[in-house]
Amino acid sequence: MSKRILLVGAMAVLMLGGAAWVYRGQLMGERAAAQAPAGPRPVLVQVAKAVKGTVPARLEALGNVTTMASVAIKPRVDSEIIGVQFADGALVKQGAVLFTFDGRQIEADIRRVQAVIDGAEAQLQQALRDVKRYTELADKNAVPIVTLNNSQTQVNVSRALAESNRATLESLKVQLGFCTIRAPISGRISMASVKVGNIVRQADTAPLATINQVAPIYISFTIPQRNLPDVRQALAAETATLEALVPGSDDRATGQVTMIENTVDPATGMVIIRATMPNTDELLWPGTLVNTRLTLRHVEGVKVPEAALQFSQSGAFVFVVKGDTVAVRPVKVDRTVDGEALVASGLEEGEVVVTDGQLQLSNGSRVTIRNKAGS
Repeated sequence: MSKRILLVGAMAVLMLGGAAWVYRGQLMGERAAAQAPAGPRPVLVQVAKAVKGTVPARLEALGNVTTMASVAIKPRVDSEIIGVQFADGALVKQGAVLFTFDGRQIEADIRRVQAVIDGAEAQLQQALRDVKRYTELADKNAVPIVTLNNSQTQVNVSRALAESNRATLESLKVQLGFCTIRAPISGRISMASVKVGNIVRQADTAPLATINQVAPIYISFTIPQRNLPDVRQALAAETATLEALVPGSDDRATGQVTMIENTVDPATGMVIIRATMPNTDELLWPGTLVNTRLTLRHVEGVKVPEAALQFSQSGAFVFVVKGDTVAVRPVKVDRTVDGEALVASGLEEGEVVVTDGQLQLSNGSRVTIRNKAGS
């Protein structure tokens, strides 16, 4: 009897425990349901305000730095180098002495020819006196006429000999001038390919050195032919400016477009543009490849950060914030420059757009703003 009472009591305890467990689970479920949000959690986003402003109408291209003038220094006489008057890679001025050659042989030839000229001049004076004397005697029939003619011939021969040697003398003086090479232009000179003691000849093909004009300097680049009318219009309005960015540094140089090639390459549809850069600080080096930015004009309109733009098969769109939700808004983008997008239509000044967090958004999504618009 006592065992039956114990068994019934144990079963009663188990039933009471199970009822308590079920009641606790129901209570916790009700609390969880009460604490659960009514819809999806808001998405954390960053925003920016659409503002009115201007952005540059710009063309970007890879450009090549070229010299305005480049002169290869070559010998014009066969001689020995006796002097190199510049340091390799130095900046030289026009007219500065660069090389001097041994000119002693030419100087000796000059003295020899001068002596021949002096002798011819003396013979000419003698022949002129003979002509005068024989003319007077011929008038008196004191000498044959052939003697007078011979004296006149001697005058012509002496005069021709003097003139011929004067021409030779001038040529020798020119050659002597070639023994001193001066800089024909101002610029940066290369290293000298030969030094003192070497023999140089006119037939040598390799230059002794090369001078490149580096200030001012050219930058050449190409643009598509469809942009040619805009470039020509900007040049006519004198609003076109060029900025060159040197790869590997933050340095940049500015200049003006000065030439458009007179033909478009029919194979590529590109046209060459050339700009003149002052380059007084020698930032641009001949042969360097640079990134060019040709600014044609400045365009005014509504602009937003480029990060706000999203793209689909139907075109560009942005998420516009309305209260605590966002709406998809298709936009037409005119151009993007330096991280800013100029919107041609679809957006008004002052509207707030999402710039970060768009991947978790859809039309009507709830959002929480992490920053203030325009910050």
